[in-house]
Amino acid sequence: MENEVVSKNFIEQEIDKDLAEGVYDKVCTRFPPEPNGYLHIGHAKSILLNYGLAQKYHGTFNMRFDDTNPTKEKEEFVDSIMEDIRWLGADWEDRLYFASDYFDQMYECAVRLIKKGKAYVCDLSAEEIRAYRGTLTEAGKDSPYRERTVEENLRLFEEMRSGACRDGEKVLRAKIDMASPNINMRDPVIYRVAHMSHHRTGDKWCIYPMYDFAHPIEDAIEGITHSICTLEFEDHRPLYDWVVKECEFENPPRQIEFAKLYLTNVVTGKRYIKKLVEDGIVDGWDDPRLVSIAALRRRGFTPESIKMFIEMCGVSKAQSSVDYAMLEYCIREDLKMKNARMMAVLDPIKLIIDNYPEGETEFLDVPNNLENEALGTRKVPFCRELYIERDDFMEEPPKKYFRLFPGNEVRLMSAYFVKCESFVKDENGNVTEVHCTYDPETKSGSGFNGRKVKGTIHWVAAPYAKKAEVRLYENLVDEEKGVYNKEDGSLNLNPHSLTILKNCVVEPGFSEAKPYDSFQFVRTGYFCIDAKDSVPDALIFNRIVSLKSSFKLPK
Repeated sequence: MENEVVSKNFIEQEIDKDLAEGVYDKVCTRFPPEPNGYLHIGHAKSILLNYGLAQKYHGTFNMRFDDTNPTKEKEEFVDSIMEDIRWLGADWEDRLYFASDYFDQMYECAVRLIKKGKAYVCDLSAEEIRAYRGTLTEAGKDSPYRERTVEENLRLFEEMRSGACRDGEKVLRAKIDMASPNINMRDPVIYRVAHMSHHRTGDKWCIYPMYDFAHPIEDAIEGITHSICTLEFEDHRPLYDWVVKECEFENPPRQIEFAKLYLTNVVTGKRYIKKLVEDGIVDGWDDPRLVSIAALRRRGFTPESIKMFIEMCGVSKAQSSVDYAMLEYCIREDLKMKNARMMAVLDPIKLIIDNYPEGETEFLDVPNNLENEALGTRKVPFCRELYIERDDFMEEPPKKYFRLFPGNEVRLMSAYFVKCESFVKDENGNVTEVHCTYDPETKSGSGFNGRKVKGTIHWVAAPYAKKAEVRLYENLVDEEKGVYNKEDGSLNLNPHSLTILKNCVVEPGFSEAKPYDSFQFVRTGYFCIDAKDSVPDALIFNRIVSLKSSFKLPK
């Protein structure tokens, strides 16, 4: 329709305004992660937002690592971040950059500020700088080193660079306003001494720029037009603007802030995840109980489901939390039409059809997905001995239990009607076998000879069954207590966040399954092949999500 109204978020409205007024000719955005950990679901929002804006406005998108802190950075994190971003579908082509590429230019900018009288070397310790900074209601005090001459500052800054100073002995500070109502403008530190080897520049530098100084310079050098970041940087924007102005960059970038994505009852803090990994509570940064992008991928989430989730969350200035159930809703919606619905028995007992011919096997045509005929059918073996779920049989069932019990008849999915005749127990009183008879006139697709039953159960042919391990994941934290213990800040962990089932059986159709392949186990949930531990002869499945959802779409 010609008069269709296109709804735009506030960032798009600001970009439209800048383009209309000629502030910028072309949009250029970036995603600038620090390589000090794995990305999580919150970063996905920033990645897809920045990349999406570049795509929407036919602009360019830069992938840039903010590697200005060698004390916490690793190549492992660089590699994992690039893998995550590619998996989400963002493409930076040949526009891959590192903050460390600009260390020489950052140093030149710092020298320029000193020569302009806009920066000075300070000998105060970190604790003294905090004490001098003042409070939200009280102005700070000038450093006793604030009025050093340009010549002295240049000499001392060169000493810092040459390695003559110990870590923490001196810093370079911007000279702005110690009485500013914005604490970030009270002569912030812009360079510190750190005798650390950098993962890209080696030992070339022993001074490193602070993030608030480096980031605007990186943006300006790359020609970023709109520096999209989260709300905690809103109070840092005056410093961002001050740096690009005083360093005399033309066509400076513009910083715009949006609200972070918060998920209820999940752990996203890198410090906490690092401790969980180091303490062996989780199986690395990609443990499927985490919400790192690597963990979500390993668990079986898809890029499409995460994009759907991000779109549903929207872009705003208002901080809010989103229920984890909404993320689960998105993966169910994405997989329900894509996945084959296969049979797996997680807690097996034997079902023996006494009147089925011994030694005979027939191969039944089973639809892969009743809601999507395009996925076709598969051949599934059926014979005298099968496995069924233990809870699909009860010796003394309650009312409205429609599965197997003595004298009751059920439908075996895509096969026949069977009637329970007897059962066998071991010495501990556990049922080990259920004996049935079948009606050959009730084969699936025959119309069941006009007969009906109330219960349908799934099964796996015993001689053809493949053994498998199944991992059932629940929330890593205790949802009733919340993520963090209020007394000491520790995590309230759920001791039942992982259940491992060792003796599961699955139909032989899983033989060709590859890592990350996902399926629906009928009546159970969505599962995927674990990419880390599963091997063809010993399949391991991760439960992505159960079939039932507690999430309701808002009206």
